[in-house]
Amino acid sequence: MGFNQWLLVLGGILLTLGLSSAYLRLLPVSSSLLYLLFGLAIGPLGLDLWQADIGRISPWLEHLAEATLLISLFIGGLRMRQSLRSPVWTATWQLAGPVLLGCIAGGAALAHYLLGLDWGLALLVAAILSPTDPVLASLVQVDDASDDDALRYGLSGEAGLNDGVAFPFVSAAFLLLSEPPGGAPALLRQLPHWLLLDVCWAIPAGLLTGYCLGYGVGRLAIHLRARHTDTSVSANDFLAMALIALSYVGAESLGGWGFLACFAAGIGLRHAEVATIGKREDPAEAQAEAAHVREAGQAHGAIAFGADRAEHPKVAAGAVMLDILSFGDLLERSLALLLVTLLGALLAHHWDWRALPLALGLFCLLRPALVWLLVTRRALAPRQRWLLGWFGIRGIGSLFYLCHALNQAGSPQALGTASDLVLSVVALSICLHGLSAQPLLERYERAQLSCRSRE
Repeated sequence: MGFNQWLLVLGGILLTLGLSSAYLRLLPVSSSLLYLLFGLAIGPLGLDLWQADIGRISPWLEHLAEATLLISLFIGGLRMRQSLRSPVWTATWQLAGPVLLGCIAGGAALAHYLLGLDWGLALLVAAILSPTDPVLASLVQVDDASDDDALRYGLSGEAGLNDGVAFPFVSAAFLLLSEPPGGAPALLRQLPHWLLLDVCWAIPAGLLTGYCLGYGVGRLAIHLRARHTDTSVSANDFLAMALIALSYVGAESLGGWGFLACFAAGIGLRHAEVATIGKREDPAEAQAEAAHVREAGQAHGAIAFGADRAEHPKVAAGAVMLDILSFGDLLERSLALLLVTLLGALLAHHWDWRALPLALGLFCLLRPALVWLLVTRRALAPRQRWLLGWFGIRGIGSLFYLCHALNQAGSPQALGTASDLVLSVVALSICLHGLSAQPLLERYERAQLSCRSRE
Protein backbone atom coordinates (compact mmCIF):
# COMPACT_ATOMS: atom_id res chain seq x y z
CA MET A 1 0.00 0.00 0.00
CA GLY A 2 1.64 3.24 -1.18
CA PHE A 3 1.81 6.58 0.60
CA ASN A 4 -0.84 8.16 -1.63
CA GLN A 5 -3.19 5.26 -0.97
CA TRP A 6 -2.66 5.64 2.78
CA LEU A 7 -3.47 9.34 2.54
CA LEU A 8 -6.59 8.53 0.54
CA VAL A 9 -7.78 5.93 3.07
CA LEU A 10 -7.02 8.05 6.13
CA GLY A 11 -8.54 11.12 4.51
CA GLY A 12 -11.70 9.15 3.75
CA ILE A 13 -11.89 7.85 7.33
CA LEU A 14 -11.38 11.30 8.85
CA LEU A 15 -13.89 12.89 6.49
CA THR A 16 -16.50 10.23 7.28
CA LEU A 17 -15.96 10.63 11.03
CA GLY A 18 -15.99 14.41 10.81
CA LEU A 19 -19.21 14.67 8.80
CA SER A 20 -21.10 11.95 10.62
CA SER A 21 -19.96 12.63 14.19
CA ALA A 22 -23.46 13.68 15.29
CA TYR A 23 -24.87 10.35 14.08
CA LEU A 24 -21.98 8.24 15.35
CA ARG A 25 -22.48 9.55 18.88
CA LEU A 26 -25.98 8.07 18.83
CA LEU A 27 -24.67 4.58 18.08
CA PRO A 28 -24.28 2.31 21.14
CA VAL A 29 -20.74 1.29 20.06
CA SER A 30 -17.27 2.64 20.72
CA SER A 31 -15.31 4.52 18.07
CA SER A 32 -12.60 1.81 18.25
CA LEU A 33 -15.02 -0.74 16.80
CA LEU A 34 -15.67 1.58 13.85
CA TYR A 35 -11.92 1.98 13.27
CA LEU A 36 -11.54 -1.80 13.29
CA LEU A 37 -14.26 -2.12 10.64
CA PHE A 38 -12.49 0.50 8.51
CA GLY A 39 -9.35 -1.61 8.75
CA LEU A 40 -11.18 -4.73 7.66
CA ALA A 41 -12.60 -2.77 4.71
CA ILE A 42 -9.16 -1.79 3.38
CA GLY A 43 -7.57 -5.22 4.03
CA PRO A 44 -7.69 -8.42 1.95
CA LEU A 45 -11.28 -9.06 3.05
CA GLY A 46 -12.38 -5.74 1.54
CA LEU A 47 -10.63 -3.44 -0.93
CA ASP A 48 -7.36 -5.40 -0.65
CA LEU A 49 -5.26 -2.25 -0.25
CA TRP A 50 -3.14 -3.89 2.48
CA GLN A 51 -1.19 -7.13 2.11
CA ALA A 52 1.57 -6.95 4.77
CA ASP A 53 1.62 -9.08 7.91
CA ILE A 54 2.74 -8.08 11.40
CA GLY A 55 6.26 -9.47 10.93
CA ARG A 56 7.04 -7.04 8.10
CA ILE A 57 5.85 -3.90 9.88
CA SER A 58 6.72 -4.69 13.50
CA PRO A 59 9.93 -2.54 13.60
CA TRP A 60 8.12 0.75 12.97
CA LEU A 61 4.77 -0.35 14.42
CA GLU A 62 6.44 -0.95 17.81
CA HIS A 63 7.57 2.70 17.96
CA LEU A 64 4.21 4.02 16.78
CA ALA A 65 2.33 1.99 19.41
CA GLU A 66 4.90 3.00 22.04
CA ALA A 67 4.45 6.71 21.28
CA THR A 68 0.67 6.33 21.49
CA LEU A 69 0.93 4.60 24.85
CA LEU A 70 3.29 7.22 26.27
CA ILE A 71 0.92 10.05 25.33
CA SER A 72 -2.11 8.19 26.67
CA LEU A 73 -0.39 7.28 29.95
CA PHE A 74 0.75 10.86 30.54
CA ILE A 75 -2.69 12.32 29.82
CA GLY A 76 -4.33 9.61 31.94
CA GLY A 77 -2.09 10.50 34.87
CA LEU A 78 -2.86 14.19 34.39
CA ARG A 79 -6.58 13.51 34.93
CA MET A 80 -6.02 11.79 38.29
CA ARG A 81 -6.23 14.58 40.87
CA GLN A 82 -7.06 12.70 44.05
CA SER A 83 -4.40 12.31 46.74
CA LEU A 84 -2.47 9.05 46.58
CA ARG A 85 -3.81 8.32 50.07
CA SER A 86 -7.42 8.69 48.96
CA PRO A 87 -9.64 5.57 49.18
CA VAL A 88 -10.40 5.85 45.44
CA TRP A 89 -6.86 4.57 44.79
CA THR A 90 -7.45 1.33 46.71
CA ALA A 91 -8.93 -0.56 43.77
CA THR A 92 -6.02 0.62 41.58
CA TRP A 93 -3.38 -0.97 43.81
CA GLN A 94 -5.36 -4.21 43.96
CA LEU A 95 -5.91 -4.31 40.19
CA ALA A 96 -2.31 -3.48 39.25
CA GLY A 97 -0.97 -5.96 41.82
CA PRO A 98 -2.74 -9.22 42.69
CA VAL A 99 -5.36 -9.06 39.92
CA LEU A 100 -2.73 -8.49 37.22
CA LEU A 101 -0.52 -11.30 38.55
CA GLY A 102 -3.55 -13.59 38.68
CA CYS A 103 -4.45 -12.72 35.07
CA ILE A 104 -0.90 -13.53 33.92
CA ALA A 105 -0.78 -16.85 35.80
CA GLY A 106 -4.32 -17.84 34.84
CA GLY A 107 -3.85 -16.74 31.23
CA ALA A 108 -0.67 -18.79 30.94
CA ALA A 109 -2.49 -21.83 32.35
CA LEU A 110 -5.35 -21.35 29.86
CA ALA A 111 -2.94 -21.04 26.92
CA HIS A 112 -0.98 -24.10 28.05
CA TYR A 113 -3.78 -26.50 28.96
CA LEU A 114 -6.49 -25.23 26.61
CA LEU A 115 -4.40 -24.53 23.50
CA GLY A 116 -1.41 -26.79 24.11
CA LEU A 117 1.26 -24.08 24.03
CA ASP A 118 4.54 -24.70 25.83
CA TRP A 119 4.99 -22.76 29.07
CA GLY A 120 7.34 -20.12 27.65
CA LEU A 121 5.00 -19.20 24.80
CA ALA A 122 1.95 -19.46 27.06
CA LEU A 123 3.51 -17.02 29.55
CA LEU A 124 4.43 -14.64 26.73
CA VAL A 125 0.87 -14.60 25.35
CA ALA A 126 -0.59 -14.15 28.84
CA ALA A 127 1.79 -11.31 29.74
CA ILE A 128 1.09 -9.52 26.45
CA LEU A 129 -2.67 -9.81 26.96
CA SER A 130 -2.72 -9.00 30.68
CA PRO A 131 -2.71 -5.15 30.73
CA THR A 132 -5.92 -3.18 30.52
CA ASP A 133 -5.37 -0.70 27.71
CA PRO A 134 -5.04 3.03 28.55
CA VAL A 135 -5.90 4.12 25.00
CA LEU A 136 -8.99 2.12 24.07
CA ALA A 137 -10.37 2.05 27.63
CA SER A 138 -10.70 5.84 27.72
CA LEU A 139 -14.50 5.57 27.54
CA VAL A 140 -14.63 3.86 30.95
CA GLN A 141 -11.91 5.92 32.65
CA VAL A 142 -12.13 9.24 34.49
CA ASP A 143 -13.67 11.97 32.33
CA ASP A 144 -11.74 14.87 33.88
CA ALA A 145 -9.74 15.83 36.94
CA SER A 146 -12.89 16.44 39.02
CA ASP A 147 -14.19 12.88 38.43
CA ASP A 148 -13.72 10.82 41.60
CA ASP A 149 -15.98 7.86 40.76
CA ALA A 150 -14.35 4.80 42.33
CA LEU A 151 -15.05 2.55 39.32
CA ARG A 152 -13.59 4.95 36.78
CA TYR A 153 -10.67 5.78 39.05
CA GLY A 154 -9.81 2.13 39.54
CA LEU A 155 -9.81 1.48 35.79
CA SER A 156 -7.75 4.61 35.06
CA GLY A 157 -5.13 3.76 37.64
CA GLU A 158 -4.99 0.14 36.51
CA ALA A 159 -4.52 1.15 32.87
CA GLY A 160 -1.76 3.56 33.89
CA LEU A 161 0.19 1.12 36.03
CA ASN A 162 -0.19 -2.31 34.53
CA ASP A 163 1.55 -1.65 31.21
CA GLY A 164 4.73 -1.13 33.18
CA VAL A 165 4.07 -3.85 35.75
CA ALA A 166 3.49 -6.45 33.01
CA PHE A 167 6.82 -5.71 31.30
CA PRO A 168 8.93 -7.89 33.67
CA PHE A 169 6.77 -10.89 32.85
CA VAL A 170 7.34 -10.40 29.12
CA SER A 171 11.06 -10.50 29.98
CA ALA A 172 10.51 -13.64 32.08
CA ALA A 173 8.75 -15.31 29.15
CA PHE A 174 11.80 -14.62 26.96
CA LEU A 175 14.00 -16.25 29.58
CA LEU A 176 11.81 -19.36 29.36
CA LEU A 177 11.76 -19.34 25.56
CA SER A 178 15.54 -18.94 25.33
CA GLU A 179 16.23 -21.91 27.62
CA PRO A 180 17.01 -25.22 25.89
CA PRO A 181 15.15 -28.35 27.00
CA GLY A 182 16.23 -29.25 30.49
CA GLY A 183 17.54 -25.73 31.14
CA ALA A 184 15.53 -25.15 34.29
CA PRO A 185 18.61 -24.87 36.58
CA ALA A 186 20.03 -22.05 34.43
CA LEU A 187 16.66 -20.32 34.48
CA LEU A 188 16.50 -20.55 38.28
CA ARG A 189 19.93 -18.93 38.50
CA GLN A 190 18.64 -15.94 36.53
CA LEU A 191 15.51 -15.59 38.66
CA PRO A 192 17.07 -13.47 41.48
CA HIS A 193 18.62 -11.12 38.90
CA TRP A 194 15.25 -10.73 37.16
CA LEU A 195 13.39 -10.20 40.42
CA LEU A 196 15.87 -7.63 41.73
CA LEU A 197 16.36 -5.55 38.58
CA ASP A 198 13.15 -5.94 36.57
CA VAL A 199 10.72 -5.88 39.49
CA CYS A 200 12.13 -4.52 42.76
CA TRP A 201 14.21 -1.78 41.12
CA ALA A 202 12.62 -0.98 37.74
CA ILE A 203 9.06 -0.41 38.99
CA PRO A 204 9.76 2.08 41.82
CA ALA A 205 12.55 3.74 39.82
CA GLY A 206 10.16 4.45 36.95
CA LEU A 207 7.42 5.79 39.22
CA LEU A 208 9.70 8.03 41.29
CA THR A 209 11.59 9.41 38.29
CA GLY A 210 8.40 10.35 36.47
CA TYR A 211 6.64 11.82 39.49
CA CYS A 212 9.59 13.98 40.55
CA LEU A 213 10.07 15.29 37.02
CA GLY A 214 6.36 16.01 36.55
CA TYR A 215 5.98 17.74 39.90
CA GLY A 216 9.22 19.75 39.70
CA VAL A 217 8.78 20.89 36.10
CA GLY A 218 5.10 21.62 36.76
CA ARG A 219 5.84 23.91 39.70
CA LEU A 220 8.55 25.69 37.70
CA ALA A 221 6.36 26.10 34.59
CA ILE A 222 3.39 27.47 36.55
CA HIS A 223 5.68 29.90 38.41
CA LEU A 224 7.25 31.19 35.19
CA ARG A 225 3.90 31.49 33.39
CA ALA A 226 2.48 33.47 36.32
CA ARG A 227 5.53 35.68 36.70
CA HIS A 228 5.78 36.62 33.04
CA THR A 229 2.03 36.33 32.25
CA ASP A 230 2.96 33.95 29.43
CA THR A 231 -0.10 33.07 27.35
CA SER A 232 1.60 30.96 24.68
CA VAL A 233 -0.31 27.77 23.87
CA SER A 234 2.57 26.13 22.02
CA ALA A 235 4.80 26.50 25.08
CA ASN A 236 2.43 24.28 27.08
CA ASP A 237 2.34 21.73 24.24
CA PHE A 238 6.16 21.70 24.25
CA LEU A 239 6.04 21.20 28.02
CA ALA A 240 3.90 18.08 27.63
CA MET A 241 6.15 16.58 24.95
CA ALA A 242 9.26 17.43 26.97
CA LEU A 243 7.91 15.75 30.10
CA ILE A 244 6.93 12.62 28.18
CA ALA A 245 10.35 12.39 26.54
CA LEU A 246 12.45 13.24 29.60
CA SER A 247 10.54 11.03 32.02
CA TYR A 248 10.72 8.07 29.64
CA VAL A 249 14.41 8.45 28.81
CA GLY A 250 15.32 9.33 32.40
CA ALA A 251 13.62 6.24 33.80
CA GLU A 252 15.04 3.93 31.13
CA SER A 253 18.57 5.26 31.69
CA LEU A 254 18.22 4.44 35.40
CA GLY A 255 16.94 0.94 34.65
CA GLY A 256 13.29 1.82 35.36
CA TRP A 257 10.19 1.25 33.26
CA GLY A 258 9.49 4.25 31.02
CA PHE A 259 5.75 3.58 30.79
CA LEU A 260 5.40 3.93 34.54
CA ALA A 261 7.48 7.10 34.44
CA CYS A 262 5.20 8.77 31.89
CA PHE A 263 2.09 7.91 33.89
CA ALA A 264 3.71 9.16 37.09
CA ALA A 265 4.86 12.35 35.32
CA GLY A 266 1.24 13.15 34.50
CA ILE A 267 0.28 12.58 38.15
CA GLY A 268 3.21 14.72 39.30
CA LEU A 269 2.21 17.58 37.01
CA ARG A 270 -1.38 17.37 38.29
CA HIS A 271 -0.16 17.44 41.89
CA ALA A 272 1.87 20.54 41.04
CA GLU A 273 -1.43 22.17 40.05
CA VAL A 274 -3.02 21.00 43.31
CA ALA A 275 -0.10 22.42 45.30
CA THR A 276 -0.57 25.76 43.50
CA ILE A 277 -4.31 26.28 44.01
CA GLY A 278 -5.20 23.87 46.85
CA LYS A 279 -6.77 20.41 46.79
CA ARG A 280 -10.16 21.66 47.99
CA GLU A 281 -10.50 23.91 44.95
CA ASP A 282 -11.97 22.77 41.64
CA PRO A 283 -9.35 21.83 39.02
CA ALA A 284 -7.63 24.90 37.62
CA GLU A 285 -8.79 24.22 34.06
CA ALA A 286 -12.41 23.95 35.21
CA GLN A 287 -12.12 27.29 37.00
CA ALA A 288 -10.61 28.90 33.92
CA GLU A 289 -13.46 27.69 31.72
CA ALA A 290 -16.15 28.61 34.24
CA ALA A 291 -14.77 32.13 34.63
CA HIS A 292 -14.69 32.67 30.83
CA VAL A 293 -11.17 34.04 31.05
CA ARG A 294 -10.51 33.50 27.38
CA GLU A 295 -10.80 36.79 25.48
CA ALA A 296 -11.89 37.07 21.86
CA GLY A 297 -9.24 39.69 21.06
CA GLN A 298 -6.35 37.44 22.02
CA ALA A 299 -4.70 34.65 20.09
CA HIS A 300 -6.46 31.30 20.08
CA GLY A 301 -6.03 29.55 23.40
CA ALA A 302 -4.66 32.62 25.20
CA ILE A 303 -5.49 33.30 28.83
CA ALA A 304 -6.22 36.69 30.39
CA PHE A 305 -4.28 37.02 33.66
CA GLY A 306 -6.00 40.15 34.99
CA ALA A 307 -4.72 42.82 37.36
CA ASP A 308 -4.71 40.77 40.57
CA ARG A 309 -1.24 39.21 40.72
CA ALA A 310 -2.29 36.91 43.56
CA GLU A 311 -4.54 35.09 41.06
CA HIS A 312 -1.84 34.70 38.42
CA PRO A 313 -0.57 31.26 39.61
CA LYS A 314 -4.12 29.89 39.49
CA VAL A 315 -4.67 31.29 35.98
CA ALA A 316 -1.28 29.98 34.83
CA ALA A 317 -2.10 26.51 36.18
CA GLY A 318 -5.43 26.58 34.33
CA ALA A 319 -3.72 27.55 31.09
CA VAL A 320 -1.15 24.78 31.38
CA MET A 321 -3.74 22.09 32.13
CA LEU A 322 -6.24 23.19 29.46
CA ASP A 323 -3.67 23.33 26.68
CA ILE A 324 -1.97 20.04 27.54
CA LEU A 325 -5.23 18.13 27.89
CA SER A 326 -6.66 19.39 24.58
CA PHE A 327 -3.38 18.75 22.75
CA GLY A 328 -2.98 15.26 24.24
CA ASP A 329 -6.57 14.21 23.57
CA LEU A 330 -6.33 15.14 19.89
CA LEU A 331 -3.00 13.38 19.41
CA GLU A 332 -4.14 10.28 21.31
CA ARG A 333 -7.37 9.91 19.31
CA SER A 334 -5.57 10.38 15.98
CA LEU A 335 -2.93 7.75 16.75
CA ALA A 336 -5.54 5.33 18.11
CA LEU A 337 -7.51 5.64 14.88
CA LEU A 338 -4.42 4.77 12.84
CA LEU A 339 -3.38 1.81 14.98
CA VAL A 340 -6.79 0.17 15.28
CA THR A 341 -7.32 0.61 11.52
CA LEU A 342 -3.99 -1.17 11.00
CA LEU A 343 -5.13 -3.95 13.33
CA GLY A 344 -8.27 -4.45 11.26
CA ALA A 345 -6.22 -4.63 8.06
CA LEU A 346 -3.89 -7.24 9.62
CA LEU A 347 -6.66 -9.57 10.77
CA ALA A 348 -7.06 -11.38 7.45
CA HIS A 349 -3.46 -12.66 7.76
CA HIS A 350 -3.56 -13.39 11.48
CA TRP A 351 -7.04 -14.50 12.52
CA ASP A 352 -6.93 -17.63 14.69
CA TRP A 353 -10.15 -19.30 15.87
CA ARG A 354 -8.35 -20.62 18.94
CA ALA A 355 -8.42 -17.04 20.23
CA LEU A 356 -12.18 -17.33 20.79
CA PRO A 357 -12.06 -19.73 23.77
CA LEU A 358 -8.97 -17.94 25.10
CA ALA A 359 -10.71 -14.55 24.94
CA LEU A 360 -13.89 -15.86 26.54
CA GLY A 361 -11.85 -17.50 29.29
CA LEU A 362 -9.96 -14.26 29.98
CA PHE A 363 -12.88 -11.82 29.70
CA CYS A 364 -15.79 -13.84 31.04
CA LEU A 365 -14.21 -16.13 33.64
CA LEU A 366 -10.69 -15.27 34.75
CA ARG A 367 -10.75 -11.48 35.17
CA PRO A 368 -14.29 -11.25 36.66
CA ALA A 369 -13.45 -13.99 39.17
CA LEU A 370 -10.15 -12.39 40.16
CA VAL A 371 -11.71 -8.94 40.54
CA TRP A 372 -14.54 -10.35 42.65
CA LEU A 373 -12.11 -12.26 44.89
CA LEU A 374 -9.24 -9.78 45.18
CA VAL A 375 -10.83 -6.31 45.03
CA THR A 376 -12.21 -5.68 48.50
CA ARG A 377 -15.76 -4.64 49.33
CA ARG A 378 -14.33 -1.58 51.07
CA ALA A 379 -12.87 -0.41 47.74
CA LEU A 380 -15.91 -0.97 45.53
CA ALA A 381 -19.58 -1.93 45.84
CA PRO A 382 -20.68 -5.29 44.35
CA ARG A 383 -22.19 -3.63 41.24
CA GLN A 384 -18.94 -1.77 40.61
CA ARG A 385 -16.86 -4.91 41.01
CA TRP A 386 -18.94 -6.77 38.41
CA LEU A 387 -18.44 -3.93 35.93
CA LEU A 388 -14.75 -3.70 36.79
CA GLY A 389 -14.41 -7.40 36.08
CA TRP A 390 -15.89 -6.99 32.60
CA PHE A 391 -14.04 -3.80 31.58
CA GLY A 392 -10.63 -5.44 31.07
CA ILE A 393 -10.19 -3.95 27.60
CA ARG A 394 -7.15 -5.07 25.57
CA GLY A 395 -5.71 -2.89 22.83
CA ILE A 396 -2.67 -0.78 21.94
CA GLY A 397 -0.61 -1.95 24.92
CA SER A 398 -0.86 -5.56 23.77
CA LEU A 399 -0.03 -4.49 20.22
CA PHE A 400 3.15 -2.79 21.46
CA TYR A 401 4.22 -5.79 23.55
CA LEU A 402 3.67 -8.10 20.59
CA CYS A 403 5.80 -5.96 18.26
CA HIS A 404 8.46 -5.67 20.96
CA ALA A 405 8.52 -9.45 21.32
CA LEU A 406 8.74 -9.98 17.55
CA ASN A 407 11.63 -7.55 17.24
CA GLN A 408 13.47 -9.08 20.21
CA ALA A 409 13.00 -12.59 18.85
CA GLY A 410 14.75 -11.75 15.60
CA SER A 411 12.59 -14.18 13.60
CA PRO A 412 8.89 -13.19 13.50
CA GLN A 413 8.02 -16.70 12.27
CA ALA A 414 9.15 -18.14 15.62
CA LEU A 415 6.31 -16.27 17.34
CA GLY A 416 3.69 -16.75 14.63
CA THR A 417 1.26 -18.48 17.00
CA ALA A 418 1.62 -15.69 19.56
CA SER A 419 1.02 -13.06 16.86
CA ASP A 420 -2.15 -14.71 15.64
CA LEU A 421 -3.56 -15.24 19.14
CA VAL A 422 -2.76 -11.74 20.40
CA LEU A 423 -4.13 -9.88 17.38
CA SER A 424 -7.26 -12.02 17.35
CA VAL A 425 -7.92 -11.59 21.10
CA VAL A 426 -7.41 -7.81 20.87
CA ALA A 427 -9.86 -7.66 17.95
CA LEU A 428 -12.39 -9.70 19.96
CA SER A 429 -11.93 -7.35 22.92
CA ILE A 430 -12.62 -4.33 20.72
CA CYS A 431 -15.79 -6.01 19.44
CA LEU A 432 -17.13 -7.34 22.76
CA HIS A 433 -16.24 -4.32 24.88
CA GLY A 434 -17.03 -1.86 22.09
CA LEU A 435 -20.59 -3.19 21.87
CA SER A 436 -21.19 -3.41 25.62
CA ALA A 437 -19.27 -0.57 27.30
CA GLN A 438 -21.55 2.34 26.45
CA PRO A 439 -24.88 0.67 27.38
CA LEU A 440 -23.41 -0.70 30.62
CA LEU A 441 -21.93 2.67 31.57
CA GLU A 442 -25.19 4.49 30.88
CA ARG A 443 -27.03 2.01 33.10
CA TYR A 444 -24.38 2.38 35.81
CA GLU A 445 -24.54 6.18 35.74
CA ARG A 446 -28.33 6.13 35.98
CA ALA A 447 -28.04 3.87 39.03
CA GLN A 448 -25.45 6.20 40.58
CA LEU A 449 -27.70 9.23 40.03
CA SER A 450 -30.61 7.36 41.58
CA CYS A 451 -28.52 6.53 44.66
CA ARG A 452 -27.42 10.16 45.06
CA SER A 453 -31.00 11.42 44.73
CA ARG A 454 -32.16 9.03 47.49
CA GLU A 455 -29.39 10.29 49.75
